[in-house]
Amino acid sequence: MKQLTVRGLGDDLTGAIRRLANRDGTSLNRAAVKLLRRGAGLERTQAADTVGSSLDRFIGSWSDAEADETERALRHFETIDEAMWD
Repeated sequence: MKQLTVRGLGDDLTGAIRRLANRDGTSLNRAAVKLLRRGAGLERTQAADTVGSSLDRFIGSWSDAEADETERALRHFETIDEAMWD
């Protein structure tokens, strides 16, 4: 394995590395390598992270008429088909 010395990380990046290490219960080195791999596109991030707050702009954005229309369209899905459970 190769070694690399990196200087000038700054307090914000150092803090992020420390938080990741604490969260994962790993060393600072392992956390730093994980962040470097992510940043280089060599490690995929969890799909759960992709939604986050990206849908927040839709909260409360429907008019009453749009909400009523959606309720009517989805009402069918509230009925349980007992035959499917036999």
